[in-house]
Amino acid sequence: MAAPRVEISDLHVTFGQRGRRVRAVRGVSFSVAAGESYGLVGESGSGKSTILRAICGMAPVSAGSIRIDGRPVPRGRAFARLVQMVFQDPYASLHPRHTVDRVLSEPLAIHGIGDRDRRVLAALAAVGLPRSFRFRFPHQLSGGQRQRVAIARALMLEPEILLLDEPTSALDASVQAEVLNLLQELRAERGLTYLMVSHDLAVIDHMCDRLTVMENGAVVEELRREQLAAGDFRAPYTRRLFEASLEAGG
Repeated sequence: MAAPRVEISDLHVTFGQRGRRVRAVRGVSFSVAAGESYGLVGESGSGKSTILRAICGMAPVSAGSIRIDGRPVPRGRAFARLVQMVFQDPYASLHPRHTVDRVLSEPLAIHGIGDRDRRVLAALAAVGLPRSFRFRFPHQLSGGQRQRVAIARALMLEPEILLLDEPTSALDASVQAEVLNLLQELRAERGLTYLMVSHDLAVIDHMCDRLTVMENGAVVEELRREQLAAGDFRAPYTRRLFEASLEAGG
């Protein structure tokens, strides 16, 4: 049997903060199969985004393990060719004085990949942006267009795994749906594996095959999409999240 694409085992992340220790992630375990879209959901401070940062080497793992294809996570250029992250705020994640062309070309230059013009235009087409956007700056784009550029940048090195940290929460509802549908199309076309963080169960329901619900750094329960759709929850916390999502959606 093939190893899971991503496997998190008894993960602990502890930060030192003002002379005290903060246990941001406490004994979390789950696995993501190749080609699956897996969700981490919970309120702010639940530890879900910290897990993504730990995978990227940006948060201190104090115990447990993170494995990709059954092996320790590679670092440096090997990691960038395999895993990319899309952040919550597309304006903050794009350099304000870099054109779209430079944003998309930079990963190619770092990794010594040629055929720049063709690759940049193909990336724009893949995320539904016309080639006329190539030399625009972030402030000349809408929020949805900026997030499409951020997704295109994540795809430049043709990774196999995308970490999605609240990728649509800064967008209007109508634009949010467009970007989520784009992400679904890209996963189907490219066989991508997604690990997606959100505070919104409706977004996770739209995107993910399975999910883990988190509270205060720990796992509350793991659900399949069918259980989520049926309201088949064991934990009162999950039900509260579900009801809050329904209220937010009107």
